[in-house]
Amino acid sequence: MAPVSKAEDAQNEVKKGEEDKKGEEKKGEKKKGEEKKVEEKKAEVKKGEEKKGKEEKGEEKKVEEKKAEEKKGEEKKVEEKKGEKKKGEKKKGEGKKGEVKKGEEEKGEEEKGEVKKGEEKKVEEKKGEKKKGEKKKGEGKKVEEKKAEEKKGEEEKGEVKKGEEEKGEVKKGEKKKGEKKKGEEKKGEEKKVEEKNAEVKKGEEKKVEEKKGEKKKGEEKKVEEKKVEEKKAEAKKGEEKKGNTTELKGLESLAPLVRSVEETPDAIHAEVQGTIPHWINGSLLRNGPAKFEFGDTHYNHWFDGMAMLHKFKMEKGQVTYTSRFLRSDAYKKNSERDRIMVSEFGTVAMPDPCQNIFQRFFSHFEIIKPTDNGNVNLMKYKGDYYVSTESNFMHRVNPESLETLEQIDWRTFVAVNGTTAHPHYDPDGTCFNMGNSYGGNGSMYNIIRVPPEKSNDEDTLEGAKILCSIAPANFSQPSYYHSFAMSENYVVFIEQPSKIDLIKLVTCKMTGKAFCEAIYWDPNLETILHLIDKRTGEASPVRYYTEAFFNFHQINAFEEDGFFMLDLCCYGDGQALDIYYLQNLRKSGEALDEVYNSTSRAFPRRFVLPLHVTDDTPTDQNLNTRLSSTATCVKKSNTKVFCQHEDLHGDDLFKYGGLEFPHINYERYNTRPYRYFYGCGFRHIFGDSLLKMDLNDKTLKVWHQKGLFPSEPVFVPSPDATVEDHGVILSVVLCPSQDKATFLLILNAKTFEELGRAKVPVNIPYGLHGVFNASA
Repeated sequence: MAPVSKAEDAQNEVKKGEEDKKGEEKKGEKKKGEEKKVEEKKAEVKKGEEKKGKEEKGEEKKVEEKKAEEKKGEEKKVEEKKGEKKKGEKKKGEGKKGEVKKGEEEKGEEEKGEVKKGEEKKVEEKKGEKKKGEKKKGEGKKVEEKKAEEKKGEEEKGEVKKGEEEKGEVKKGEKKKGEKKKGEEKKGEEKKVEEKNAEVKKGEEKKVEEKKGEKKKGEEKKVEEKKVEEKKAEAKKGEEKKGNTTELKGLESLAPLVRSVEETPDAIHAEVQGTIPHWINGSLLRNGPAKFEFGDTHYNHWFDGMAMLHKFKMEKGQVTYTSRFLRSDAYKKNSERDRIMVSEFGTVAMPDPCQNIFQRFFSHFEIIKPTDNGNVNLMKYKGDYYVSTESNFMHRVNPESLETLEQIDWRTFVAVNGTTAHPHYDPDGTCFNMGNSYGGNGSMYNIIRVPPEKSNDEDTLEGAKILCSIAPANFSQPSYYHSFAMSENYVVFIEQPSKIDLIKLVTCKMTGKAFCEAIYWDPNLETILHLIDKRTGEASPVRYYTEAFFNFHQINAFEEDGFFMLDLCCYGDGQALDIYYLQNLRKSGEALDEVYNSTSRAFPRRFVLPLHVTDDTPTDQNLNTRLSSTATCVKKSNTKVFCQHEDLHGDDLFKYGGLEFPHINYERYNTRPYRYFYGCGFRHIFGDSLLKMDLNDKTLKVWHQKGLFPSEPVFVPSPDATVEDHGVILSVVLCPSQDKATFLLILNAKTFEELGRAKVPVNIPYGLHGVFNASA
């Protein structure tokens, strides 16, 4: 190992003088040459004298000369070799540093006459790559050559052995040199990496210090945004599936369900099949359109038909049926002239032909007067029953005889131009409703509170007050709405992207366009949820936003764990109003299939609204901490929270066409946490099944019989009920393919099994809403 040490020393000296003189490219070239020579030397040692070639390279020529010298004689060869080695050693010693600076040609000259010139040249070229190894090889070679001179008498094998030993030494030197090179390179790289890491670390530490909180928020924001995007994508897919992909063919004609019928003022006894529980003591009261033309004039929309009240009275397991038209001003005027005299939701009344030409001309410039055709629902105020549509007029009615008692104008008590037909009630009877008001400065949404008790027998809406007024996002284009939601302490108004163009509204008569044509859907708008404190009337400064949807009916709302839970039936677009034009409902065959398959259906959703949003509430992260809910609510600013719903159903609801006309055990669970809700499945334009949803596991119970169309389910609790679903479901079922095949259906609300039905030999149009009126 001594020669190797000397070689390393020499290599180190050469390295110092040569590092700045030779480039990396020359090193690479010399390295290739050295590797080639090493391979040639190996071949020469193995083949011996037999492998003599006439190669043009310097090393092969040397080998040939060496072989020729060996033939002449060992002494001459040794003498020549000694001389050549001495020359080489002398030349190397004198120009040790000069050789490094010289190019490949000088090295070739020096190698001439040397037996081991090839090895030296390899070392020289290796020197160019990294001069350390070359000098090291040179020193090792000198040592070996000295040994060879002392062993003159040895045979050629000894010389070969010497060569092999030289090769071993060269390999050792090369290995050591390579290891050293790798070590140095590794150290350099490690140093660079350490420096880079130090810089990066400093930068990262600085960034961490400056943006510690921001980074965390950013990551959380990305996660939330991803979830929101995924939720949107799922919702979009769901809406597509709901509205378009569940295509049906061969739908049964519904024309018989939207034809005019005669009233039945005298009670008819129903034929009871099965069992009607004897504890049911009261009447199912229903409302809906039932006359669609007068003389040669006809209505355009299902919502336009004249209101008819229906009563199925149950007592001791027996049922009777009666019906009456509401004696509204619209009904009386139309009947007197046998033509449509009052404009409705989808129909504009034409000028009276009995008027002279001037009267008819100027009548076009009149603002359409609101109708009092209360065909939507029945409701209670201060213990009395009223029927209503969405105008400012209601009618008080007798729930026993169905007689129309008196007309009530909301404007006598509060400044509103219309109200919903879906009020809500506190346990003490206090009633809340909503209505729009239109003035010179635009429109407002108003929450109305009506006290629970009468001050005298003639009292109707006395004491009614506007609890809160909410400004629309656009004063000239307020939202259309059919209902609202209420919890124990709050009212929620849903400002949806279904808008009313007030200019079109006030010019309806001039343009000959109906009220419904002033309503349009803007999918680019978000839905806004307004939260109002029922006790103070103050609107929350926080607005809750979500994606665009259309809504007719809410299911329930309640407060829990600092959150407001809002459950409702949502459509993916605003086409729901258009589908109910009578020309659509009276189609058949492929035309009817196309109408159904081109519209979206309603599906139940839940929104979770955080009630306590302050300046300290974190932004851009989900505030819904309820593990049982997948809904999200993310604070975007101190006044804006964006909400994403969770579906209140499983995939099995798709095959039933979604759910509408929702109903709950209202008496005991309205404004409170609940488990069950009921509704109609819509595998047709009208409901064709009854559904019960269990919110614990989002499973369904279904009642369905082909060709039958049940109405909105009404829950009636058992008098001894101890659980939420202990009671019955009442629904009026119609059969369009059979004449006078109407019946009242009674289901066990818990099992959803049929208990009985009461058949009445009358035709009834498909209606809207109803209530159960318990007998005293």
